[in-house]
Amino acid sequence: MQFQQLRAFREVAAELSFTRAAKNLHYAQSTVTTQIKNLEEAVGADLFDRSQRQLALTEAGLRLLPHAERIIEIAETARREVASTVRQPRRPTTRRPAATARRALL
Repeated sequence: MQFQQLRAFREVAAELSFTRAAKNLHYAQSTVTTQIKNLEEAVGADLFDRSQRQLALTEAGLRLLPHAERIIEIAETARREVASTVRQPRRPTTRRPAATARRALL
């Protein structure tokens, strides 16, 4: 089970469409389809009922969804917290005129 697969799963579940999910994620539809198929293999269950005209979550998909949402939220929180610890780039110092710099050295 990979993070990108969970993101794709959450998006497909929200949109109930592989096409719209792919567009929202800026992926090709085939990429999203492959991610979902690989996730289904990893969990050992179909996550979507594809037999109807309208895509629907299966019981397994309904059970996985809240876990996927929590995992994604935890990862996003961790990313934000780590990013907040990164020091901001230092501002460039203004250059002193040569005479001022020489006086500072004396």
